[in-house]
Amino acid sequence: MPRKAPPRRRSGRPRLADGAAARDALLDAAVALIAERGVAGTSSAEIAARADVTPAMIHYYFRKREALLDAVVDERLARFVAAVFGSPLPETSARDLVTAIVHRVYAAAARMPWMPPIWIREIVSDGGALRSRMLEHFPAQATLRLIDIVARDRKAGRVPAGIEPRLAFVTVAGVAMLPLAVRSLWGRLPGLAGLDERALETHARTVRTAGLAPARKERRT
Repeated sequence: MPRKAPPRRRSGRPRLADGAAARDALLDAAVALIAERGVAGTSSAEIAARADVTPAMIHYYFRKREALLDAVVDERLARFVAAVFGSPLPETSARDLVTAIVHRVYAAAARMPWMPPIWIREIVSDGGALRSRMLEHFPAQATLRLIDIVARDRKAGRVPAGIEPRLAFVTVAGVAMLPLAVRSLWGRLPGLAGLDERALETHARTVRTAGLAPARKERRT
């Protein structure tokens, strides 16, 4: 029997019914490739191929590459921020607050595994292509609240005096996100390959909460 020709990709204006799906597929392909190769190493043609549409679809939906990157940040990366900081966090203590943030970071990363590598490559690193865009979504209120609670607990003696409240957010982000972001590297090292997300989250949470525990006074004998 003659072989059937492969189905041709859609071209031109998409139908209304599948327009949103095609656009979502392009954004999903973009974040996946950027996580793997970075912005500079990802071409529009590769994004279209990953999404299984023609390159013309990128121009149709986004007109230019900069608009596509805007949408990647606003409609994908911002979701991660919202998942962590979009709903109220506990304010009973600095330790409870940090525990909740770390848990939300790992829950969000399980659903959006592309965020940690993009975070370290394109946001945290100097020259990151998405840094200025992501600053528009920076959780300023949550960060200030974290600073206030850590400062309050430090003043009350519930947090060690050496903890700098203004560095709390940076430290939490680093301890929680860095192991996920560089997992492709340390996962190849002897003795580390078997660590899973649960172990990473437990470790990150313990490091931060232990660091916020007040130092025990030595008993005099």
